[in-house]
Amino acid sequence: MPAAELAEQRANAGRIEVRDAVGNLLADCDQVTLIKDLEVKGAGQTLKRGTLIKSIRLTDDPQEIDCRYEGIKGLVLRAEFVRKRG
Repeated sequence: MPAAELAEQRANAGRIEVRDAVGNLLADCDQVTLIKDLEVKGAGQTLKRGTLIKSIRLTDDPQEIDCRYEGIKGLVLRAEFVRKRG
């Protein structure tokens, strides 16, 4: 096995794969849309289906993504409720 493949394999070993509702691989700074209306606890607001969330950040948990939406800082969404845009 070439050294380049070994280096790539070791670099990928520590990464967590986060997939959206349809199985697309998510990465930091991706844009996603909601596939379901979600009530935001503590904010008294409901995010509607089709809402665009920009610049997501991945967390240590493969089921959660961190994002911000219109003044709601520290918003954590489950990956099962989003679809990658584009």
